[in-house]
Amino acid sequence: MRAAPGLGAALGLGAVLTLLSPPPAPAETFSAMLSVRRALGSEGRLLRRLRAYLRDESRRLRRLARFYEKVQALHQDPKASVDNPLLAFSLIKRLHSDWPNVIYSVEAAENTQALHAGLKEVEQELPGAEDLDGAARALMRLQDVYALSVKGMANGVFQRAGASRPPLYSPSRRVSLSADDCFHVGKCATSQVAYDTGDYYHSIAWLEEAVGLFRLSYGSWNPEDRSSLEDALDHLAFSYFMAGNISHALSLSKEFLLYDPSNQRVARNVVKYEKLLETGTVASAGPLRRPNGTRLQSRDAYEELCQHPGGQPAPEQLPHLGCSYETNGSPYLLLQPAKKEMIRIRPYVALYHDFISDAEAETIKGLAGPWLQRSVVASGEKQQKAEYRISKSAWLKDTADPVVRALEQRIAAVTGLDLRPPYAEYLQSRKSPLYRMKSGNRIATVMIYLSAVEAGGSTAFIHANFSVPVVKNAALFWWNLRRNGDGDEDTLHAGCPVLAGDKWVANKWIHEHGQEFRRPCGANQQD
Repeated sequence: MRAAPGLGAALGLGAVLTLLSPPPAPAETFSAMLSVRRALGSEGRLLRRLRAYLRDESRRLRRLARFYEKVQALHQDPKASVDNPLLAFSLIKRLHSDWPNVIYSVEAAENTQALHAGLKEVEQELPGAEDLDGAARALMRLQDVYALSVKGMANGVFQRAGASRPPLYSPSRRVSLSADDCFHVGKCATSQVAYDTGDYYHSIAWLEEAVGLFRLSYGSWNPEDRSSLEDALDHLAFSYFMAGNISHALSLSKEFLLYDPSNQRVARNVVKYEKLLETGTVASAGPLRRPNGTRLQSRDAYEELCQHPGGQPAPEQLPHLGCSYETNGSPYLLLQPAKKEMIRIRPYVALYHDFISDAEAETIKGLAGPWLQRSVVASGEKQQKAEYRISKSAWLKDTADPVVRALEQRIAAVTGLDLRPPYAEYLQSRKSPLYRMKSGNRIATVMIYLSAVEAGGSTAFIHANFSVPVVKNAALFWWNLRRNGDGDEDTLHAGCPVLAGDKWVANKWIHEHGQEFRRPCGANQQD
């Protein structure tokens, strides 16, 4: 029997509670918005330290200004004379002790040490270089999946490139990116990806934006800038050169030399580029091609579903789609039937509204939060992290809390399936029981949305050409296997990245062994 292929079937290991980032960073610490909120708390502590530092330094500088004004007045007073022994004494004292105290200020050192101590307090909580690169790749993933304009993103607007339609997401507070921000995204594409896959598609777009912004502010110092116009021009020229656009690489390198004429390396590049153009030994540059960061063969279909959630059902399905109250023959649901909405017939996908309460959702999130760790994909009997898998996961057993036990009973009632181990995977375990269970392939999946998102985050069924938006407290159900035991390729699915918000999902994966009499094979071998 064959399991349905794809991301949904590959991530393994039990009913998992997942926190999806706006997508994320591949780093351990900062790949979810939960971690970003914790980081925001760390920055708040640093901000309080900085406020104290500014207050103390302001007092010190006001005293320093008074000292300057006093001495300056003496130097400008034509009547002041060193013949006056009092004036001579004051001069000697100032030069002997006052000026060294000003220049080597103990108070200034103490203020700086207090600021350093504040940084040391949160040092272990701060993101590293891997986190920064991961955050940059997250922006590039949003750019790709939602076809966003880089200029729009830099201006704080999530607008499709070349589109006149309303933005996909308009935050209440617009946050624009600086030239230095754009430079770091472009540099990440150049240094982290380009050498392996030739990803100049991203580096050129982001470095072009960085160069434009640096040009506007050239000559002004910004404490947030660790890079400069020269750095951005250098990286952009390299990207164009590697992409085959020698003439533009030459133009940018010449502009670089206007600001730093002594740079011998760039001067040699100019000579090299001019020689290449003169000899005509370089083929003309072709169009830049975006690498497939999603690892999906049907990337275009996936991105179209993410950009336009929903999808039009086939005409023959329309009479069968609708909403109903379901008890599924279970006494558990007699007093409170499940609110079922049929999404598709083939593949069979149903959405159960109000499947879980707000309080239950918060309890599960609270139980899982401390155990969240980077999600993995199955690779044989091993597990490994993947760049396209940017969620964090935790496992919850039904003994973890009465809420989890009640949720398991509700899932069993709605699906009519046996959820007792080893017939279904747990809702928590630090290690996967998948390969110990020997209970067959996953026959069905229940995905419970524990949160709402402001934008993005749909579940795209790629082969079936439809997607389901996030519906808070609802449960999405589908059969992974056909009745004949073959995997249903139409259940190939992938989560769309979240543009804004946290996407918390609790999955329950149910296996085929133990379900023989609950979902028997059909008479049609092809079914």
